[in-house]
Amino acid sequence: MEQRVSLITLGVNDVDRAQAFYEALGWRVDGGVDDENDHVVFFQMAGLIVALWDRTKLEQDSGVEDSGGWGGVTLACNVQSPEEVDAVLDEARAAGASIPRPGAATFWGGYSGVFIDPDGHPWEVAHNPGWTVHDDGRTTLG
Repeated sequence: MEQRVSLITLGVNDVDRAQAFYEALGWRVDGGVDDENDHVVFFQMAGLIVALWDRTKLEQDSGVEDSGGWGGVTLACNVQSPEEVDAVLDEARAAGASIPRPGAATFWGGYSGVFIDPDGHPWEVAHNPGWTVHDDGRTTLG
């Protein structure tokens, strides 16, 4: 298997509500399925796609039993400055997220905070001075 991730699917309780939340953060829908059997939304990223899909359908499709709790995964968005971390956290709060960890200096020499989307998915927003965030959104080590 090649060392890459091409799609992340977030299981959500209400696809329309989740879509509205991410659109309020400035994300743009780039496709999806919306028919009598299914409703899924796709956001194209730099080299990656994020999908929003019904949590029950995702549970059935993946063969994982959904206990309703946190699944042990945190998503992250790296940005170009500590000020941008705070701005993204403010946008997330305004869109309906909770902020369990506001932006602050980290033990690893960067600056980060966390928001939780309306379906309980935690997102770290971070500035790592040792990484490069390119104009197209790609983040590279070193």
